[in-house]
Amino acid sequence: MTVLDNLLDELLASRVTIVDLTAPLSDRTPIIQLPPPFANTQGFSLQEISRYDERGPAWYWNNISAGEHVGTHFDAPVHWVTGQDGLDVSQIPTQHLIAPVVVVDKSAECVQDPNFLLQIADLEAWQQKHGPLPDGGWLLYRTGWDSHADDQAAFLNADETGPHTPGVSVECARWLAEQAPIIGMGVETVGTDAGTAHSFDPPFPCHAFLLGAGKYGLTQLANLAKLPPTGAILVVAPLPIVGGSGSPARVLALVAG
Repeated sequence: MTVLDNLLDELLASRVTIVDLTAPLSDRTPIIQLPPPFANTQGFSLQEISRYDERGPAWYWNNISAGEHVGTHFDAPVHWVTGQDGLDVSQIPTQHLIAPVVVVDKSAECVQDPNFLLQIADLEAWQQKHGPLPDGGWLLYRTGWDSHADDQAAFLNADETGPHTPGVSVECARWLAEQAPIIGMGVETVGTDAGTAHSFDPPFPCHAFLLGAGKYGLTQLANLAKLPPTGAILVVAPLPIVGGSGSPARVLALVAG
């Protein structure tokens, strides 16, 4: 019996569970809001072509429109100025789209402080308990923020000073980019950086350091609470948009048991 036969048997016997980490995509999906004078992405929308009518009697279909970075989506290195000479989303090696994944859960801390920042010490403590971060794998950072995904205002959590959502410290972002063996990081928030990261030095360090190092980002994930800290496999499926800085993506996890 081959490895793939074994996997299929495990799936059919429900000994491997497929967990959907993708937020539903609709015109209600929250989108990032940049202040003037910066340009903003458009949200997701459907434009009906025909629906079993005179425009097409036997079929229903739509045009779609959306920014590359709307909903659950993939950030390619070329998305940021530090990675401008890097890969676009159509060039991502396929072996990076199916890889081991670990989950670092700081949701309890984020309930107490929406501006919570992940630190190097947090990752060192996690590794002491669970083992090293996966070489060639993904780190998913659970904050519990997917509970706000149906409410644009709560999801962005902005006031007169800007958005307030969890993220990663400058030092930790640099460490993830330069020393950690991972190929990418995923979050539940609208972007990989904290809401207040516009004020950091450098601004938006996850984008600047990780994408500049040729690593990747995943955002607006859901259901991370259903994953174990280690042992799962991540499956990421962005559209291979030629020249694209990113893409909406279907993200799944294979979990034993």
